[in-house]
Amino acid sequence: MIRKQPNINFGAAILFVLFCLLFFVLVIRFVYIQATGEVSGVELAAQAEKKHNTSRILEASRGSILDRNGEVIAEDAVSYKLVAVTDEKLSEHDKNNPVHVKDPETTSRELAKYIDLTESEIYRILTKEGAKQVEFGKAGKDLSYETKKKIEDLKLPGIQIVEGKKRFYPNGIFASHVIGYLEESDGKETGRLGIEESLNKMLTGTNGSMQYSKDIWGYILPNSKDKIVPAKNGNDVYLTLDKKIQSFLEDTMNEVNDEYNPAKMIAIVANPKTGEILAMSQRPSFDPETREGITDSWHNEAIETNYEPGSTMKIFTLAAAVEEGVFNPNEEYKSGRYEGIGDHNGGVGWGSISYLEGVQRSSNVAFAKLAKEKIGFDTFREYLTKFGLDQTTGIDLPREANSSIVFNWPIEKITTAFGQGTALTPIQQIQAATAVANDGKMVKPYVIEQIKDSNTGEVIKKGETQVAGTPISAETAKEVRDILETVITSKKGTGYKKFNIDGYPVAGKTGTAQIPKSGGGYLTGSDNYIFSFLGMAPKDDPELIMYVAVQQPELKETEVGSEPVAEIFTSVMKSSLQYMDIVPTEGEASKPIAIPNLSGMTAEEAKKILADKGLNAIIIGDGKTVEEQLPVKGETYLKGEKVILKTNGKETVPNMKGWSLRDVLKVADLNKLKLEISGSGYVSSQSIKAGSKVKENDKLTVKLKEPE
Repeated sequence: MIRKQPNINFGAAILFVLFCLLFFVLVIRFVYIQATGEVSGVELAAQAEKKHNTSRILEASRGSILDRNGEVIAEDAVSYKLVAVTDEKLSEHDKNNPVHVKDPETTSRELAKYIDLTESEIYRILTKEGAKQVEFGKAGKDLSYETKKKIEDLKLPGIQIVEGKKRFYPNGIFASHVIGYLEESDGKETGRLGIEESLNKMLTGTNGSMQYSKDIWGYILPNSKDKIVPAKNGNDVYLTLDKKIQSFLEDTMNEVNDEYNPAKMIAIVANPKTGEILAMSQRPSFDPETREGITDSWHNEAIETNYEPGSTMKIFTLAAAVEEGVFNPNEEYKSGRYEGIGDHNGGVGWGSISYLEGVQRSSNVAFAKLAKEKIGFDTFREYLTKFGLDQTTGIDLPREANSSIVFNWPIEKITTAFGQGTALTPIQQIQAATAVANDGKMVKPYVIEQIKDSNTGEVIKKGETQVAGTPISAETAKEVRDILETVITSKKGTGYKKFNIDGYPVAGKTGTAQIPKSGGGYLTGSDNYIFSFLGMAPKDDPELIMYVAVQQPELKETEVGSEPVAEIFTSVMKSSLQYMDIVPTEGEASKPIAIPNLSGMTAEEAKKILADKGLNAIIIGDGKTVEEQLPVKGETYLKGEKVILKTNGKETVPNMKGWSLRDVLKVADLNKLKLEISGSGYVSSQSIKAGSKVKENDKLTVKLKEPE
């Protein structure tokens, strides 16, 4: 035992030395870390800060699109979405307070009260096998704040409301191809069509960020120094569109669309003195929020499509002739046929008539002779350039198409003079016609009034009137307007008793354009045309200019193609001029009209009688004979008011958007419907779709809204 003692002491000494070395290394390491703050090249302070610091994105809003008066057309707004957690494992740590849907039956029953899904559909979604979290499709998105609160008050386990942002288009179908829409792809939103596309970069904001320190439980530390990079919202775009005038246009186009079911419709309303586009729409159209209808028409037809204009082209041929001093309204010519072309009445013509009557009757021969014999082809071609008809207008909307001027052979030069062969866009015709309306000065059309920095209010860009040329003198412009007024006031005029507006003299020209076939030639049949009108009012000092085109409307035997065009033009033009406080001509105030007895007549006969009196006939039912009417015989109404005619067929409901409650009551009374009303003012929505068949005691709910 005594011999082992030295070995033990030696081992202890070695261990002591090792521990001393290890301690020394640790001390050196500690001193090094203290001095440098690094371990293996990693900065400890940064790691600690990373562990305790957190950040979140401050989401920027996309800029709003507004009309000229600041009324919202498109904006980002808070959106609420319903989701349900269905994974039972998430509740294992606290079974007394489950975070998943524990009772699908009760949950389904309660949710069915607030979202547009049946109880069984909700139950199927909640019990989807293998799902950890489920959504409810369209029915669970874009919930109102009121609905959100009601669902939250139910305190259903597993049911959550997620808050986010969504692009809202509060007016539905409203200049949709001008505005465009927002499309999400790979988590990124991009504008498509119209302003949303062309100004996508200016509308898109820049997200910000917020960094702060937190403890191990996730609470913000009291001495935390927040680092905030604020979000920069996108710029706001103010358009030249006027919400009220655009609404007049949309509502009237809806009515005409329901009545005539045309293949296409295009309409533009502009200020001829400034070039501002006040309204622009088309059918088919789409809802920019739901995308419903987007596959029917991808193009802004007023900007991106050219077609043969027909007789609206004659405005510019006439203006060239007047400017050149070669138009004598009293000079006579032989109508019917000339140089291989014929007048629209089968080439029969009207015998020897004056050039003024030729304009009124829209004689192709008159304009062929003006182009060839009076103006001369070379000079006429120069006027096409002066009126900007061979180049784009440069309007601030994407993908503007150019015209296709066909002007090589003599026959092509002749047909161009009356609008056949050569193709123009509607916006080119609007720009050219501003010269006639604006005393010779042709102004460039535009839709962007100004762009503002939404964060500072600073105006970044401002639209302004630009004179695109002066193709004719003020004297010529006035004379052309006077001549075009007779197209509407003369019994020989193609627009007689169709485009006249009480109190507001109108100057304009009708158009009936043939539609080319793919294999050559043109479509045949009374419906296979593009019917149009290019007009301005008041005639002596036009405040508005308007182009309307209706392609292939479904016409009855007694109807002509100008009727749906006139319905749009006269309604929108009159309402817009009144809205703009344009004083009507004295002595044109409407007088009371006695309502006749229309029972027993055919619907078409009754409609014509009312139209001749200046009243608006609304036919309900799919029969042909009038059984009842409101108002009844003997009552007096003013021009433009509605008379409801019930036929002997199955009862139907018309499109009543924009109607007064008085007119809605007539429909409900004649159809014996149970009417429920909310709000005041004019109809903004109806529960029964226009054209739907109804039966006695069906419930009709209408929402009324005061005009803005």
